[in-house]
Amino acid sequence: MTGGDGRAALVTGASRGLGAAISAALARDGVAVGINYLRDRDAAEALRGRIAAAGGRAELFRADVTDEAGVEDLHERVLDAFGRLDVLVFNATGPQPDLPVEEVTWQDVLDQLDFFVKGPLLLTRLAVAGMKRRRFGRIVHIGSDVVQLGPPSSSAYVAAKSAQLGLTRGWARELGPHGITVNFVAPGWIPTDRHDGVPAEVRREYADRLPLGHLGVPDDVGEAVAFLASERAAFITGQTLAVNGGATFG
Repeated sequence: MTGGDGRAALVTGASRGLGAAISAALARDGVAVGINYLRDRDAAEALRGRIAAAGGRAELFRADVTDEAGVEDLHERVLDAFGRLDVLVFNATGPQPDLPVEEVTWQDVLDQLDFFVKGPLLLTRLAVAGMKRRRFGRIVHIGSDVVQLGPPSSSAYVAAKSAQLGLTRGWARELGPHGITVNFVAPGWIPTDRHDGVPAEVRREYADRLPLGHLGVPDDVGEAVAFLASERAAFITGQTLAVNGGATFG
């Protein structure tokens, strides 16, 4: 294993967008990175190539992180590859339909909870034994500033992201005595390749509302996660770090 005191991370939903930036930042800091993906192997392979070219180490792990048997197999494969798992970054997400409350079904809520509560729970309960044994662990949830903003027609998504914040706080208190920190990074709207069709004027209008006056980029989130995953953040747990140009305060 390379650098980072031989530590290893798993980033879910990592082949593109924010997950790819997070993976690259961790690898730059010397952490061996597990790139989890479900469908886009080409993008995952390209990311691994970029990390290797920069001197880092990354391995690919295809898995559905909402499937219990699949997550158990994923965890075993990560341990086989790296020998340990020190950092978990929960970034995987699914479709986020805009639905007025009259059209929201319970299944819509469950679909969101699968990604933001079930997936993190399945992986964390497997990984914490090793973290406790080494008295070091970093768990980072990629949340959203919608928890504070509560945008209309997004109630299922907002509810699930809020539940993910609840996991963060509960686990921070429970796991802190074992040297494990748990934090919540809450990006605002940060365009990635899946937003290529968003018109320039929409981007400008959003940026103009921010105190910093410009849009963020995926690397902004990557750097926040790399910090929270490092020794430098050893005394930070249970916190929300908004990466949104000042769209929310406190």
